[in-house]
Amino acid sequence: MCGRYAASRRPEDLTGLFQVEKWEPAETLEPDYNVAPTKEVYAVLERPVKDADDQRPVRQLRALRWGLVPSWAKSPEGGARMINARAETVHEKPSFRRPFVSRRCILPADGYYEWVTGSEERQLEEKGRKKRPRKQPYFVTPADGSVFAMAGLYEFWRDRTLPDDHPQAWWVTCSVITTEAETSPLAVAPAEGPAALADIHPRMPLMLTPDRWDDWLDPSHTDIEELRGLLAPPPGGLMRAYPVATAVSNVRNNGPELLDELAAPEVSTLF
Repeated sequence: MCGRYAASRRPEDLTGLFQVEKWEPAETLEPDYNVAPTKEVYAVLERPVKDADDQRPVRQLRALRWGLVPSWAKSPEGGARMINARAETVHEKPSFRRPFVSRRCILPADGYYEWVTGSEERQLEEKGRKKRPRKQPYFVTPADGSVFAMAGLYEFWRDRTLPDDHPQAWWVTCSVITTEAETSPLAVAPAEGPAALADIHPRMPLMLTPDRWDDWLDPSHTDIEELRGLLAPPPGGLMRAYPVATAVSNVRNNGPELLDELAAPEVSTLF
C-alpha cells in the first residue's frame, strides 16, 4: 500500500522533468516530507484548459487532494479511505473504473514510507498475546535519485451545497495505484534488514518508468486492455530502502531530517 510519502521537488523542476505546459503559481505547495491522506499533492495530468479556445489536452501540474472522492458520492467523507487503488482490479471497481479510462495522472514523489512490525511484538502475536505494535519505518526511493513517478487516478466531485461560483464548489481528488511488492533484491539494501521490498510490505506504489509517461497521461488512450498493460511492474533492482527515525510515524513531524538514513533500525525487526 501507500499511506505516506515524501514530495520535496520544486514545481520548476517538475514542469521541466515532465514537460508540463501549464501550471498556476497560486497552486505552489511547500516541500512535504510527510505527505498524509487528505493533504494536497502535486499531480501531472493532461486535459483541455477550461474556457480555452483550443480544446486539445494540455499537460498540466496541478495541486490535488489525496484521497479519491467518486463523482457520484453523496459526500466527500470517504475520500480518506480511497488513497490507494489496486492495479489488479482498478479497471472494474466502481470508484476507479471511470477515471482509469479517462483521468489518469502521475504523482511525483521522492519515495514512500512503509512500516515493519518489531520482532518482539511479532513474537507476541505468534503466541496469541496482544500488545500495541512498535514499528520500524523504512524509506523506499529510486537508487539513482530520480523521481518516483507513482501511477495515479484523479476525479472531480461537485459539492451541491455550494453555489457554482464558490471556490470550493469542485473538489479534485486523486488516488495512488499499488501493485504487488517486488521480490527481487533491492539495488541497495540496508546492512541489516529487508533484502527485497516484499520483506517490508506485500504491496507497493506502482512506479511508472519514463517510457510509459506519455501513454499513461494521454486521455485519448481508452482501451482497457492496453491501459492494463501499462500497469506491469517496473524492472526489478531499481529501488533502495533504508531505516528512518520513528518520528515520521507522527504526521505532525515534517522536515528533511525525516529522510535521514539511520545506521541501525530503532526497532528490532526479523527478516
